Amino acid sequence: MFVQFGKCQIELVQGDITLQEVDAIVNAANSRLAGGGGVDGAIHLAAGPVLMEETRRRYPDGCPTGSAVATSAGRLMAKHVFHAVGPVWGGGHRKERELLSSAYEACLNLAIEHNCESIAFPAISTGVYRFPKDQAAEVSLSTTRDFCLDHGRPQLIRFVLFDEGSYGAFARVLEDLATADGQS
Repeated sequence: MFVQFGKCQIELVQGDITLQEVDAIVNAANSRLAGGGGVDGAIHLAAGPVLMEETRRRYPDGCPTGSAVATSAGRLMAKHVFHAVGPVWGGGHRKERELLSSAYEACLNLAIEHNCESIAFPAISTGVYRFPKDQAAEVSLSTTRDFCLDHGRPQLIRFVLFDEGSYGAFARVLEDLATADGQS
């Protein structure tokens, strides 16, 4: 599924983010950039040890929640990995929506800074950080659409969703955004 917003295309696919042929892959990282499970573990495993070596060397203090940092991509087909730190869900009373939006926007800004025309995102914070998928879809897709309309780049923003539940939540929100923008 894809929708055009201005000069940008937002695409949803179900699959493995480590197999994406894009300029940048976004890693759902922890604030210590210490590797972990889920998407983070899969990206580190596929990229090889260079990712951990680079994050330790370049970002010894980690990365604050709501931000992102860039590294090379090791053995991945991408040129860059953007390590985004999303919020842990605490019921919605600790600025989780704002922090999640900020993490996506930080990655999109890194994409422009690094001249990336394509980027692949996971559903940041929806795994062990327990951010509700429907709310995460609303925040991430609205943030991305607004960024596209403001900046006209990157050309392709792909959301790579691991399971049917995530894909369904994101598809519903993307359809609503397209309808609201008169694209139905």
